[in-house]
Amino acid sequence: MCDPNLNSPSLTVAREALRDSMERAGYARSAIADAELALVELIVNAWRHGRTASPVVLIAVGGGTLRVTVADRSSELPEQMRPDSLAESGRGLQLVAGLAHRWGVEPQKLGKRVWFELDGVVA
Repeated sequence: MCDPNLNSPSLTVAREALRDSMERAGYARSAIADAELALVELIVNAWRHGRTASPVVLIAVGGGTLRVTVADRSSELPEQMRPDSLAESGRGLQLVAGLAHRWGVEPQKLGKRVWFELDGVVA
């Protein structure tokens, strides 16, 4: 699980950057809220399971699509789990899948990139 010696990622900074990018592109508030929640899930997963103190976040808006990528140093690929109803965790990727239009994983030489996309949901 989480190494207590790792620093937590700056969720506030990442959320503010995402919100600013989406507001400039004209996304609806509901889409911004969905994207923020999905972003937080990916960052926390990179921190906890990818054991990466500072995951790299890339936000790209273009062609009517928002793409958010979170990279960590672990080569272990995430799996969407099916926890029982009493489990306290294990639903993060289900949440991302439910909030985004698409999501996926790209293995890298060092680690991986987990991404999600939202199509143009403008205000």
